[in-house]
Amino acid sequence: MQLEIRPDPAEVGRARRWARSRLCGSGITADEPLAETLILLVSELVTNAVVHTGRPAVLRLCLPGPAAGKGTTATVRVEVTDTSSRAPVPRCADGDATGGRGLALVDCLADRWGWSPEGVGKSIWCELDRCAQSRDGSARAYGGGPAAYGGRAFEAV
Repeated sequence: MQLEIRPDPAEVGRARRWARSRLCGSGITADEPLAETLILLVSELVTNAVVHTGRPAVLRLCLPGPAAGKGTTATVRVEVTDTSSRAPVPRCADGDATGGRGLALVDCLADRWGWSPEGVGKSIWCELDRCAQSRDGSARAYGGGPAAYGGRAFEAV
């Protein structure tokens, strides 16, 4: 599934609504922690593309089918492709900054993320594993955990 994104900040909200509407047929329910994490990751990656490239982008979602219900392991992938060939670069974001933390959030929330050249631009992606419950019956948390940034945050440009 994919959605074309215009270089307009209003597209971020449209991308979130579109992603949320796609969850219905995937077996991911709106009350799962995975659903909210997925929507936040969509928001961060689309925001980076819209704000930092000023060019159209494409949002792609790869969701599990309805057969991959709770208690099974499945991977959800979010990918945003744009036509800017500039790689993601580190950016310092102090405590008062209103931006510059997008990819730091992605790193903390996603199980994996990365980027690669794609045609004349690049593709930035992240994955979440929808996992079975742990042995003690508690739900497993999503995300790769906080990384040591030494006061730096990252943005995609």
